[in-house]
Amino acid sequence: MRTSYDTIGVNYSDLRKPDARIEMAISNALGTAKTVLNVGAGTGSYEPADRLVTAIEPSIEMIRQRGASAAPVRQGYAENLPFDDNSFDASTAILTVHHWADKEKGLKEMRRVTRGPVVILTFDPLHRGHWLADYIPELVTLDEGQMPRMTDFEAWLGPVETAPVPIPHDCTDGFLGAYWRRPEAYLDAKIRAAISCFWALDNVAPALKKLADDLNSGAWARRYSELLELDEYDLGYRLVTTKC
Repeated sequence: MRTSYDTIGVNYSDLRKPDARIEMAISNALGTAKTVLNVGAGTGSYEPADRLVTAIEPSIEMIRQRGASAAPVRQGYAENLPFDDNSFDASTAILTVHHWADKEKGLKEMRRVTRGPVVILTFDPLHRGHWLADYIPELVTLDEGQMPRMTDFEAWLGPVETAPVPIPHDCTDGFLGAYWRRPEAYLDAKIRAAISCFWALDNVAPALKKLADDLNSGAWARRYSELLELDEYDLGYRLVTTKC
């Protein structure tokens, strides 16, 4: 998926705005770090404004959408970071590792250039919980094929701590799990365009028609009524932080 975001990235910054609650969890994991490398940085979401951030991003389309106040960025790849050993106090990779061509090499590169914590926001491919997979079961196969296992992070980075990141019902960052309590959002082609897995799947029109029919008939609300009472939900997103 090296070049996919040159296509997916169009209008990405309008739909993928950082959620303050997730932002706080990442900030806490960074501890006292003053210099931070953000790998697979995209448009700059979750780059802390109170620290000196350097960004690496492969997609020119994503780089073009970075705001004027975003951190300085170089076009490049996680697998070949152009920095000396121990160059940064901390490093981050936010919902990006599954797109890397060589995940192990990329994570080891992050460990090489980082003195302190390496902080990864990712998804546990063995977690089951998103109702959307009932409509699009291919999502499970896609996750299992793309996402590193939780055990991989310790094998590649050394000892890590892993914490669940429950997703708020009104999450402002439009990744796949953000709309778990707003099912109608998945019917919006513009919203789907900013979610990478929809670009990797074949024809999802029949599944979306089934979802639309169930929303119109009330079947979805009856089947998943317990979700409507929740303010946040564990969909399998995990914050992995090295014990440095």
